[in-house]
Amino acid sequence: MSENRPTHTGLEGRIADIIMDPLEAQGYELVRVQVMGTETPTVQIMADRADGAGFTLDDCEKVSRLLSAVLDVEDPIESAWTLEVSSAGIDRPLTRTKDFNNYAGFDARIELNFPGPGNRKRFTGKLAGADAETARLVLENGETVELPRSDIRKAKLVLTDALIAFTTQPKVTN
Repeated sequence: MSENRPTHTGLEGRIADIIMDPLEAQGYELVRVQVMGTETPTVQIMADRADGAGFTLDDCEKVSRLLSAVLDVEDPIESAWTLEVSSAGIDRPLTRTKDFNNYAGFDARIELNFPGPGNRKRFTGKLAGADAETARLVLENGETVELPRSDIRKAKLVLTDALIAFTTQPKVTN
């Protein structure tokens, strides 16, 4: 597993495997695949630009055309489905090791599949980084909890003024 790649399972994992290489070849990174609905499912793809620049409407269109063609050929869903491509947004999901590390110090909510430290499933605090196995979060009381990444159901940044300021500042290039 690369720090730049999210982990998916089931149908979402199969779709991620299909689209990952073509997406990266065009200068993008996959943030998340989510399949919603059953009768006519929506395949939601969230992506970032690999160069760190903002993900624009033009990027959405380019990625949508690319992935539509790739998924039409591979046809991972037997019924009719809809493709939706978007940026991860400011209060983005945290799916990759690099997300947890790039946003260390910012507020996040993490929900586990199974009870974790303190027999809890939901945690809110400041991100303190991650590695491939564990995400660290500093709770309001100052306690640092280590949460198994394999048990994380969902994790996302909390929208705060500090996060908005951080994500809207111009990127410095050398």
